[in-house]
Amino acid sequence: MKALEGVRVLDMTHVQSGPSATQLLAWLGADVVKLESTTGDITRQQLRDVPGVDSLYFTMLNCNKRSITLNMKSERGKEIFTELVKTADVLVENFGPGAVDRMGFTWERLQELNPRLVYASIKGFGPGRYRAFKAYEVIAQAMGGSMTTTGFEDGPPLATGAQIGDSGTGIHAVAGILAALYQRQTTNRGQRVQVAMQHAVLNLCRVKLRDQQRLAHGPLREYPNKTFNDEVPRSGNASGGGQPGWAVRCAPGGPNDYIYVIVQPVGWKPISEIIGRPELADDPEWATPEARLPKLDKMFQLIEEWTIRHDKWTVLDRLNAANVPCGPILSTKELIEDESLREEGMVVTVDHPERGEFFTVGSPLQLSDSPVDVRTSPLLGEHNQEIYGELGVSADELAELKTNGVI
Repeated sequence: MKALEGVRVLDMTHVQSGPSATQLLAWLGADVVKLESTTGDITRQQLRDVPGVDSLYFTMLNCNKRSITLNMKSERGKEIFTELVKTADVLVENFGPGAVDRMGFTWERLQELNPRLVYASIKGFGPGRYRAFKAYEVIAQAMGGSMTTTGFEDGPPLATGAQIGDSGTGIHAVAGILAALYQRQTTNRGQRVQVAMQHAVLNLCRVKLRDQQRLAHGPLREYPNKTFNDEVPRSGNASGGGQPGWAVRCAPGGPNDYIYVIVQPVGWKPISEIIGRPELADDPEWATPEARLPKLDKMFQLIEEWTIRHDKWTVLDRLNAANVPCGPILSTKELIEDESLREEGMVVTVDHPERGEFFTVGSPLQLSDSPVDVRTSPLLGEHNQEIYGELGVSADELAELKTNGVI
């Protein structure tokens, strides 16, 4: 039995933030019914690599779901949606503000139809001044604190490759949905779950707000920056934590031939020995964290003078053998081909009925009694007959609904 077996999720989401959340729920065992317009989630067509076939953008965000189509602008479509709501435990949507209300399904109406419904909404912003603004991944990064603190001191603000605005918000939504389902066991009623992309990014940037407040008491000594004003600066690859870290170059010098090294107090002696400078372990100019902090750039330069002569895998083995925290910079190609990640089920092969095999990310949530079997994403409307049949819609009516553009 899966953790969420018996939970039905009516998935009205599209693009990334919502589908990433509902895919996690599906992996946990929920019956996720993806409700799409008759033209489908727009990402089915975006960034296609195979003509006429659902894009990887769609397939990698919608595994383990069932798909139905419905025209919510038609009266019969609204009637059918009403019946779907009555059968659902969770409704998730990430339309623009007020879109579901304008369809005639306010929170109050949904509560009337199904008092036990958990209604989750993902929006770009909270109910304040930004409420009606459009949000995309990098806009959320820009307004949530990520871009201002990402990049090098003398360069522009940068976006992170990690989708913290979209998928990061999806994970926050999952936490809220699960909490609401748990509380429902006590109260026997559902509730609203609202998550904003800006809020999720801000939550992920909390350590930078920590440092913003620390600035009132002087420079941030663990940062490599030479000067500070009244805002947390961009600090390149600095760890931003209590232990200094940096990405140093390795052989043969390609774009991803780097390894990230953390220098703990206990790690300096073994590092100094590995890099061929054992005398630095006891040198008063280098022996203590306090002595090293003012010259972090020089410290990592000394380490790099050794790492640049070895490939990142050799460096990884040497440093790990000495219990020095480090990690090679892995390219997307290296990640897809990583045998360890495949064995762990984090990179999986899925067979799609039209495109054939493709790789995708497996579930990062691993439960001992609820294993995840990643299945392919559904074709558009693939489960219309199956799900609408459960509502009592006959085969003849289904054919009529399709002819009339309702499904």
